[in-house]
Amino acid sequence: MARENPSWGEERIANELLLKLGLRVSPRTNRKYLPNSPAAPDGKPRHDQRWSTFLKNHAAAIIACDFCVVASATFRLFYVLVIMDHASRRIIHLNVTAHPTAAWTLQQLREAIPSDHTYRFILHDHDAIFSPGFDESLAHLDLEIVTTPVRSPQANALCERLIGTLRRECLDWIIPLTEDQECASTWSSMEMRE
Repeated sequence: MARENPSWGEERIANELLLKLGLRVSPRTNRKYLPNSPAAPDGKPRHDQRWSTFLKNHAAAIIACDFCVVASATFRLFYVLVIMDHASRRIIHLNVTAHPTAAWTLQQLREAIPSDHTYRFILHDHDAIFSPGFDESLAHLDLEIVTTPVRSPQANALCERLIGTLRRECLDWIIPLTEDQECASTWSSMEMRE
């Protein structure tokens, strides 16, 4: 049944067995009879890397970046750009602006990445700031752009977790007044953690 219907999962097979044959079988029992290699939607075995495998194999060559939004005491919105090394989970660069643009973000990446870097990939989401022109400019830095799938924050989980830590350990305790205070308090909070 699993070979004839490669798109069916263990739950669906268990329900079919119950409905058609009257056999009550746990979906976990079905798992051991399913093919081991993950299949593509057309039923053929996959020969490419899975996302988690790619991240593990290339961790030393990946940097990740993302934005988070912070409200000030005067209800102004500030945008915090976080750039991190994927292998060491170290913050490479962090900066704050009230008006993020592709040019500003590109300048932050130029400041963050040394000229003799060993990075090959930069991981970012589908934010409007990461425009096609922005990606072309990053290609001049010898970086291949890897965009995360739409509505999949878990694909950039390390950067998302760093932003969550930033919110919980810094921004939940300090309400910034200005961009400078935001950046200074964020840096000092993150340095204390190390």
